[in-house]
Amino acid sequence: MKKNWHLDNPLQCPMVIALNMVGGKWKPIILHMLAQGTMRFNEIKRNIPPVSQKMLTQQLRELEADEMVNRKVYPEVPPKVEYSLTEKGQSLMPILQKLYEWGEAQAENQ
Repeated sequence: MKKNWHLDNPLQCPMVIALNMVGGKWKPIILHMLAQGTMRFNEIKRNIPPVSQKMLTQQLRELEADEMVNRKVYPEVPPKVEYSLTEKGQSLMPILQKLYEWGEAQAENQ
């Protein structure tokens, strides 16, 4: 680690900030799926069967607010909405890949 943080306010710790952005039961999975390409809401939902519509909407909104995911609405009936990674979201992919590899190694040891 590059420097020691003064943890008078742990919420300002860069690691806490980063984990808050990608933390959440479904966010890493959503980000991984969108790394494969643009997807519509129902495509994402189909690929994560246990997630509720409410939870998926919440997680996507949080990722959008953190500028990790782009939401594009087409002026059509019925509405068409697509989600894709932003540049910021794409910059996270090598880190998530390393985390995946680390998790894979941990799973092998259990």
